[in-house]
Amino acid sequence: MYPSELTGTYTIDPAHSRFGFTARHAMVTKVRGSIPVHEATAALDAENPAASGVRVVLEVAGIQTGNQMRDDHLRTGDFLDAAAHPYITFDSTAVKHEGGDSFEVTGELTIRGVTRQVTIPLDHTGTAVDAQGLTRVGFEGATVINRKDFGMTYNAVLETGGVMISDRITLEFDLSAVKNA
Repeated sequence: MYPSELTGTYTIDPAHSRFGFTARHAMVTKVRGSIPVHEATAALDAENPAASGVRVVLEVAGIQTGNQMRDDHLRTGDFLDAAAHPYITFDSTAVKHEGGDSFEVTGELTIRGVTRQVTIPLDHTGTAVDAQGLTRVGFEGATVINRKDFGMTYNAVLETGGVMISDRITLEFDLSAVKNA
């Protein structure tokens, strides 16, 4: 059972949230990036956990890694194909309270028109009333996907062995959600 104070509907605040990713580059370092929120909502119901859910829509064209050439390449058909698939979506199928501050959200992640089930462990990082009198909740977590499962197979072999880009991508979530009145 969820803590009852979390029961409610929420809008995820894009100005105070990050939907990010990390990928190994050239087998020696990590590249980090983020994708902006287009729309994101959540509902938690302590009395009826099956009624809980999360929907997130991310805007692929806004991807940022700190390098314009890389960002432009990530938008192409080699990777996310923003022209044909402008959004990444996640629709939960189950929200499970694991005890304490730990939750698991399972759902359908769609990237490039390919849908796969993923489970995201999230930790409730706190609840507060902000300066505007709005109730905010925070969650953070991460999960790993294989980019090839979503049709992203582009890569380059390195002279020293290995490949330029890892298949394993860590998806990172730092969320601030505002409780709807």
